[in-house]
Amino acid sequence: MTFLVVFMFFVFLLIGIPISLVLGMTTILYFLLVGDSMLLESTPMRLFSGLENFGLLAIPLFMLAGELMNGGGITTRLVKFTKVLIGHVRGGLAYVTIVSNMFLASILGSANAQAAMMSKVMVPEMEKEGYDKEFSSALTLASSIVAPIIPPSMIFIIYGTLSGTSIGGLFMAGIIPGIMYGAGFISLIAFLGYKHNFPKSERATGKEIMQSMLNVLPALLVPFIIIVGILSGVFTATESAAIACAIAFLIGVFWYKELKWKELPKILINTVISTATVTFLIAMANIFGWMIAFEQIPQLIANGMLSLSENPFVFLLLVNIMLLLLGMVLDGIAALIILTPVLMPLVTAFEIDPIHFGVIICINLTIGLLTPPVGTGLFIVSSIAEVKFERLVKATMPFLIMGIVILFVLTYWEDSVMFIPRLLGL
Repeated sequence: MTFLVVFMFFVFLLIGIPISLVLGMTTILYFLLVGDSMLLESTPMRLFSGLENFGLLAIPLFMLAGELMNGGGITTRLVKFTKVLIGHVRGGLAYVTIVSNMFLASILGSANAQAAMMSKVMVPEMEKEGYDKEFSSALTLASSIVAPIIPPSMIFIIYGTLSGTSIGGLFMAGIIPGIMYGAGFISLIAFLGYKHNFPKSERATGKEIMQSMLNVLPALLVPFIIIVGILSGVFTATESAAIACAIAFLIGVFWYKELKWKELPKILINTVISTATVTFLIAMANIFGWMIAFEQIPQLIANGMLSLSENPFVFLLLVNIMLLLLGMVLDGIAALIILTPVLMPLVTAFEIDPIHFGVIICINLTIGLLTPPVGTGLFIVSSIAEVKFERLVKATMPFLIMGIVILFVLTYWEDSVMFIPRLLGL
């Protein structure tokens, strides 16, 4: 029976049914085959109980903050500021894409949202400067994976909620890894720029730099207030999302004056649609996880891994390989929701810090955005930038390799992740 359920799970995936529906359909199919009416009767309650968590409230709030910032002209000013600073060096616009994504990561917190937005902004700009379209699209997609690493991060919020780990600690743990990914991609651009003789823009004057800096300062208030507020204990990660919305609204309406009242309904509708998509997925994944627990699959996996090795380094290697493979066929958030309850007992058994493990698992599943055949980031950028899927996959390979290399560095160099949380006593 279990084999039949697993078989149907992959059949549903292969015929193109959305992952959220696949999780729900597979669970209901299993309960029907078991013939236990109590399980079916308890399913609605399980759907709602999986969403009754204060930490999840941060997701729609951060999504709303991102929409307000985008509509209020904050994101475009961040990109312009980066271009003024480094656009004049060889391959400058490629560096601008990476650094802009690092700035925006502290605002949007969603790799898919960032990939979609930056594809509209940066790919046409890079084409005008003479960059190859496939390379521009691949760089934009690869740079977007820093979004779930640099705080605030939606995927950290979900992991922290599921595992009981400090969300503030996860936010702080993502800072150095985010910088490392930015530095890694910049070094790759430096090599490719030398090899392919990338173009460069005119150097900005001192007056232009100062003007751009003054324009961007209000935009930088949001990540600054979020981080300082969490660290000082003034508000929680969830409350910081509400503060971010308020600041983004005030800056967009009264400072930059680009956010119009008539645009608010559209912004709110976009936020509701995005939130509903994620929330529905969390609810479905919750009952799927319930089914897995009923079958005692976490215990079987734990016993299987413990029988292979009692060495935490080997365990982390196996987890990385498993997650990289799963990232090819499963949506990152769905995989996170399914796997976190399964893996947390092992994390405890191997005495691995849950914050360190959270960063590893979140980065690993984010890399899945770049991996075929189900990498959602590939489909988003391919559609928006109008690049053939197979060409985009090929152009993304150098960035994917760099991403995996940095992942393993972070896996086995714990201090690179835990330095800031330990320094702050989180």
